[in-house]
Amino acid sequence: MTALFLLGTLAILLMLGVPVAFALLLASLATLCFIGLPPMVLIQQTAAGASMGSLLAIPLFVLAGELMLRGGISDRLIALASALVGHLRGGLAQVSVVSSLFFGGVSGSAIADVSAVGGSMIPQMVKRGFDADFAVNVCITAALVALLVPPSHNLILFSAAAGGRVSITDLFAAGILPALLMTLTLMVTGWSIARKRGYAVELFPGMRVVLHRMLAALPGLLLVAMIFFGIRAGIFTAVESASVAVCYALLLTGLAYRSLGWALFVETVLSAVRTTGAVVFVIASATTFGWLLAWLQVPAQTVELLTQITREPLLVLALMVLVLLALGTFMDLAPLIIICTPIFLPLARAVGIDPIHFGVVLILAGGIGLITPPVGSVLFVGSAIGGISVGQALRSIWPFYLAACSVLAMVTFLPEISLWLPRVLR
Repeated sequence: MTALFLLGTLAILLMLGVPVAFALLLASLATLCFIGLPPMVLIQQTAAGASMGSLLAIPLFVLAGELMLRGGISDRLIALASALVGHLRGGLAQVSVVSSLFFGGVSGSAIADVSAVGGSMIPQMVKRGFDADFAVNVCITAALVALLVPPSHNLILFSAAAGGRVSITDLFAAGILPALLMTLTLMVTGWSIARKRGYAVELFPGMRVVLHRMLAALPGLLLVAMIFFGIRAGIFTAVESASVAVCYALLLTGLAYRSLGWALFVETVLSAVRTTGAVVFVIASATTFGWLLAWLQVPAQTVELLTQITREPLLVLALMVLVLLALGTFMDLAPLIIICTPIFLPLARAVGIDPIHFGVVLILAGGIGLITPPVGSVLFVGSAIGGISVGQALRSIWPFYLAACSVLAMVTFLPEISLWLPRVLR
């Protein structure tokens, strides 16, 4: 009864349009009062949620990402992507997808990813003669690639929500092949639609230009490689790697490229502070909500209920994916991870699903939920950037949506896609 009160209050607040973080706090406060626990518990759990040591990597990676974006590193990565795939049919669409792969999940939010990459690529695509709905659909689905690429904050957050018992290093490795599979699938889909619509093909700039841009972008690519292999080799932890990323990005943009003046540096730090504040506030609010779910024994009851229906691992995972897709339509990925991990991870363990595999599936399913109607926050943001209505985007999004769902199905039912690389690198 109390669990229903908690979940029902949250649902009502979300339907009224209350922001997710405030809805989580208000639902938790109402439930605490309903069951007679002191409201001070809300403050204690919220503070604890914002104080988890493993989350320290998030503001540092956010700052590193802002430095890359504003200091010229991301421009060089996009230029490299343009040289490599810009000559394919629907060239800028291919550039958007590959840029998301190169840039990675440094923002920690799918909404921030589509705002950063889409804010740059959508206007360029429209200016070059691409239809606005096509440009929007490419960029919002390309954001799914960035969710899985190291150093994805979402993978770090999943590890923290799992109590730190799931290796961040293994999660980073597990996200690489699904990200590459999503990249290839979206590129083929974009090529097919571009061919059908008759979009122009740009000229290949030549190998000399490709090599020149590769050399220019190499320091940025080395940053991502250094983070992944440094953690994998045990040279530093995730938090230490985030610190190294910030120092490296500062040296690169400030000394090597000389593109980061004092005014731009201040603007970059302020932007990182705003992004970090929003992300950490959501995490702290969701932590309180998740603590209440655990206190009310919702995870244990969920395990008992679903294991009575079936103990077939893939069927249980498929049921969880459907729930995650539905939740993702109105909830950003950070609170989704914090809330759903304590509920579903014990169930996954109970039926023999590898936690690493489950983490990748959770993030991919939650990400697809963000582009799913009727809400889909990333869908709304992308449509706003492109200057079109959500209805216009939805009329032509289905090929990209089916492509993303096909990758989700493959990753869900073929665990080796996510588990093979972590096993090889151990």
